Amino acid sequence: MQIAMKLRTVAALLAALLLAAAYAKALAAQAGALPAQPEALPAIQDSSLYWALARDGEPVGYLLGTIHSEDPRVLDFAEPFIEQLSANRTFAMEMVPDLPTLTRLTEYMQYQDGSTLENRIGAERFSRLRAALDDYRVPADWIARMKVWAAMMTLSVPPPQTGFFMDFSLSLRAAGAGLQVVGLETLEQQLSFLEEMPMVQQLALLDQALDEYDRVETVHTQMVDSYLAGDLQALVSQTDEQLQELDAEARRYFMEQGIDARNRRMLQALLPLLETGPVFVAVGALHLAGASGLIAGLRAAGYELDPLPLPLSAPESRGQSEQGADDETSDAP
Repeated sequence: MQIAMKLRTVAALLAALLLAAAYAKALAAQAGALPAQPEALPAIQDSSLYWALARDGEPVGYLLGTIHSEDPRVLDFAEPFIEQLSANRTFAMEMVPDLPTLTRLTEYMQYQDGSTLENRIGAERFSRLRAALDDYRVPADWIARMKVWAAMMTLSVPPPQTGFFMDFSLSLRAAGAGLQVVGLETLEQQLSFLEEMPMVQQLALLDQALDEYDRVETVHTQMVDSYLAGDLQALVSQTDEQLQELDAEARRYFMEQGIDARNRRMLQALLPLLETGPVFVAVGALHLAGASGLIAGLRAAGYELDPLPLPLSAPESRGQSEQGADDETSDAP
């Protein structure tokens, strides 16, 4: 039972790591040609979450901005999308959540020098934290050894029920279809901005998480709703609103280390992969947007990006493609 609880805790932290800025992803023996790409949507402020990638007019893969959620609505993939995914040579995600990575993650989450979390944050904070983690079913001995950032990040996502998040689901489908699953970052690279965060900021973020943990479910649902609407800019706006609650130094650190530095690192890792065959790229949606985002980075590297409808069967995502047809009908004589 305790092992299952710990795995759920790790799943929660892994999702939180991948979603940090919001609270603030065997080679196929021979890749076939990509299937015909869906009709592209008109680009409006780069608001799309799903893109067809090409170089000199030749298809080279897809870019999907994901949301790190186990909400069933973001796991309901349309059948044509599964065909698109399966036709690629490589599946590239932020970080591959394999067993060795998860094992190292559990070690990073806890103090290895005999320190206790209560000693680091004080008795009053520790008591509040234990109460807040009740819904996460985290064993007491686990909480006692957690690092400050691990406790804070765990509280930044709803308690996991299955651990079957969108990114993980896509990676399993890709592996099952024979794609090589690769990470654009290592665990150590992804954790570095948390491990190196000044303790004063870690404590301030923990205090905020403790004050607002009862709103996490609501905020997360709002984010999923915006995601299903297929609007990247709405997700960015919601994130900006949340970041405004942090002090200026914490905001700067999150953006520079948690987003911009990671975007540059992932782009560097992705470009060589695109040279070797079709690649399906799935990373957190917020890594697509902005001057340092993957959309801008890929364009600067000479790739063409065409926006596509969000490839989910949920009514909200279907509405994107239906809206255009409705508009055409309404304009008919």
